[in-house]
Amino acid sequence: MASVIRKIVSTVAAPKPVGPYSQAVVVDKTVYVSGQLGMCPTTGALVDGGVEAEAEQTLKNLQAVLEGAGVDMGNVVKTTVLLENIADWPKVNTVYEKYFTSNYPARAAYQVAALPKGAKVEIEAVAVIGNVTDAS
Repeated sequence: MASVIRKIVSTVAAPKPVGPYSQAVVVDKTVYVSGQLGMCPTTGALVDGGVEAEAEQTLKNLQAVLEGAGVDMGNVVKTTVLLENIADWPKVNTVYEKYFTSNYPARAAYQVAALPKGAKVEIEAVAVIGNVTDAS
């Protein structure tokens, strides 16, 4: 059986996990980022201001974890967005478009019964390591 290298990513620039999981795991050239919430990295509290503010902080946290893995938002190939209320989808999209501006990653979105800490939005991502060149 072939060996696989696994690296755990941890950065103080993003909130500590709220359970027994890693902020991200790198396997070969793939980065798997755990779901991020709109939590302040220093206090661990959800930010005030509603779903837009939470989405903004969630994406900042996602960006920080990616940077901890040595990549950036341009390396993201897939996201999953979990929403407390699917009616918030347009508001989250407006914030999302600030972080992903073209050649968007694949994405799925779901309404869920509840999120940790009473959050309104959670986003997880898969990214690749290396220079990303878009083919036509």
